[in-house]
Amino acid sequence: MASVTSPEVIIDAFIAGIRPNFDYVLTDTAFSACLLTLLVVLFAFSTKESRRRLVFRLNVLAICVALTLGIFSSLVSGRAIIDPFAQVSKGVYIASIVFAVFPPVLYDSILLTRLFALYPVSNTPRITLLKMFAFPFCVKCARVIVLVRFLSIGVNNYVGSAFNTTALEQDQAAAWFRNPYMVSEWTMQIADNLYSVSIFLYNLHTRTSLVKRAGGIAERIRQIFYISLANFVFPLIFNVAQIICITTDRSPTTGTILLTMNNYITVMGVLCATLWFSGSEWVRTRNEPSSDHMFNSPNPQPARHHVAGGRSGNEVVLIGRESVSVGTTSSDTKAGSGEFTPPEKENKYSLV
Repeated sequence: MASVTSPEVIIDAFIAGIRPNFDYVLTDTAFSACLLTLLVVLFAFSTKESRRRLVFRLNVLAICVALTLGIFSSLVSGRAIIDPFAQVSKGVYIASIVFAVFPPVLYDSILLTRLFALYPVSNTPRITLLKMFAFPFCVKCARVIVLVRFLSIGVNNYVGSAFNTTALEQDQAAAWFRNPYMVSEWTMQIADNLYSVSIFLYNLHTRTSLVKRAGGIAERIRQIFYISLANFVFPLIFNVAQIICITTDRSPTTGTILLTMNNYITVMGVLCATLWFSGSEWVRTRNEPSSDHMFNSPNPQPARHHVAGGRSGNEVVLIGRESVSVGTTSSDTKAGSGEFTPPEKENKYSLV
């Protein structure tokens, strides 16, 4: 009996009890620090012009939501470590769950706005917009319904008996293992991202396939392609890992860490794309006499690259606006004049 109640056994049991919450705090602290640093860099490289864009504001909103997740999650886990017998209030615990499962819908919606750069609302027929955005809109509505259903059923089970760490872990394990709502949410998230990225990359390829390989614009398009692909691949890996984990592991620890990391990495992917553009625009604005130099200059060659073939004078314009405007060929002069969109219209959306 002495060996059962020895200090070593008590210490080992205490460490085993707080280890999951310690892992949560460590994950939230590390990724929150990275996001906070990237947020400072984002504002440092931003310009007045870029800060007016909708995509910039949405990225700031996404970072704030992710940081709020870190605060709530660290508060819940830290309290469980410091005082296992006095858990946080039910409202705080429910808020930590809400900020863990709902934000991916917001992040995916931000990535979806890239399609508006290829299909401007003012120039695209309504039927085309309906065809393009009907599927992602329906999927996102279904995701919200599933998550609301998950919270309405699971929150009471999560919090109702969570007066101590042991009861909390038991409720989490019971609600986590093979939860049909979370499996459905992650499956729909994969389908949602796959559709959005496929449509975006396909249209980006077809609309810029005539651009010459030589020149800075071709390199810029390749960078946009790789960034968009990375924004899909990394969340896809975590979604698959989450589905495997929730169907094979009864303990929610690993799955919760994967869910948290997926939130942060998704935000970082969107943010790094914006940082890449903001950095290049920041350099451009400081190398030019004014921010409108490329539009007011009578001979803005650095901003334009002729389409392969060259006989019709077609151009693709990509002057720090992150939108692609492809001119018409000589056989399609009646369809358009090859003019690019004015700056005030291009500011609203972003390719990345």
